[in-house]
Amino acid sequence: MVIVNLGKERVQRMGIGNYELGRTLGEGNFGKVKSARNTLSGKPFAVKILDKNKIINLNTTDQIKREIATLKLLRHPNVVRLHEVLASKTKIYMVLEYVTGGELFYKIASKGKLTEVEGRKLFQQLIDGVSYCHNKGVFHRDLKLENVLIDGKGNIKISDFGLSALPQHLREDGLLHTTCGSPNYVAPEILANKGYDGATSDAWACGVILYVILTGYLPFDDRNLAVLYQKICKGDVQIPKWLSCGAQNMIKRVLDPNPKTRITMAQIKEDLWFKEDYTPPNPYEDEDEENIDIDNEALSIHEMPHEAEERSPRASTLINAFQLIGMSSCLDLSNFFEKEDVSERKIRFTSNLSAKDLIDRIEDIVTEMGFRVHNKNGKLKVILENNPHYKSQRCLSVATEVFEISPSLYVVELRKSYGDASVYRQLCKRLSNDLGVPPSQALISSGSEVN
Repeated sequence: MVIVNLGKERVQRMGIGNYELGRTLGEGNFGKVKSARNTLSGKPFAVKILDKNKIINLNTTDQIKREIATLKLLRHPNVVRLHEVLASKTKIYMVLEYVTGGELFYKIASKGKLTEVEGRKLFQQLIDGVSYCHNKGVFHRDLKLENVLIDGKGNIKISDFGLSALPQHLREDGLLHTTCGSPNYVAPEILANKGYDGATSDAWACGVILYVILTGYLPFDDRNLAVLYQKICKGDVQIPKWLSCGAQNMIKRVLDPNPKTRITMAQIKEDLWFKEDYTPPNPYEDEDEENIDIDNEALSIHEMPHEAEERSPRASTLINAFQLIGMSSCLDLSNFFEKEDVSERKIRFTSNLSAKDLIDRIEDIVTEMGFRVHNKNGKLKVILENNPHYKSQRCLSVATEVFEISPSLYVVELRKSYGDASVYRQLCKRLSNDLGVPPSQALISSGSEVN
């Protein structure tokens, strides 16, 4: 801790190593990102503070180690740089390049589509950064607008390599087999679950990003995951006629559902539309000189003692979209969200409230309806027995759990253990109406520009 004298006041400022920590820039599943200043050089940085207990709880130790190992390899103007990794017994501190402009997602969400000239410039930088990663043997596997940052000069910085793959992750067939990524950006061959080429699937995600940059909306989108995946596998993208012929051709070639005929990174760089006003990046002059310091404690994430293993009562279970499909008894999810017949034992609906807010709101709503609530490790059990609010004898027991798909999207699952179907319908309808995401709140939706 650093103590600074300001006149008669003494201000306490938190610090780690040679870095003085400042305001919180953002929060994620594992901890916070704070601004920081190197007390020796005065240069600004961003420090990603990871809580080891949360990492262990969410079983993501390998993901964090992978991100650190990957960023250690990468030094490119369009990739966020890792400068140092420090650790204490409870925290890991990743000292990263400070990117001031925020996510490309918010740029598009607030301003809408970009001009073709500006969009092409960002696409050129994206391809430069991604192809550099591929040349280093790194496949990102989670490229999306949220993982592309903008610096103060309007240039892009690729971030978040937590799902990246290295050559050692390839199987004997030379392909990757882990199903991962974000639903709207995932390539068709990943959904086929037969193995995929990391470079080719990354190229597809770059195509989705290009489409959003130039149009303001996603090429494949649907609230229903099964319908979304059907659209992706067909690859039947609607390309606006008002785009130039070069842009239309690029989108068509990079969003080719057949990975064998899809345009490669090298071919993208040779495309005439891509090469217009193209300036190759200048590599860092000291690329081979700087060594990244990594505290051994940072890569030593020990198991917690037994008494600390219990999950926080406010925590949510982290799942991805593919695990979400597995939650259904069959792959036909045409009635997966909100249209389900709630007389059945199980229903799910989506919400963009935080996990804590969802748990709190669910408790308030069911209590108001006359239910008793038991909360254990973030899983609620609500029970209704002979309540005067309902006619005759209406008994009901329902288990409720919140699953996290992404930091801004959650699924609430209701499972009826026993009891009156009509009361269960009332409960499900009340919760989905009060907590669910209405279609009008979709920030980027297919067929309409982002305003």
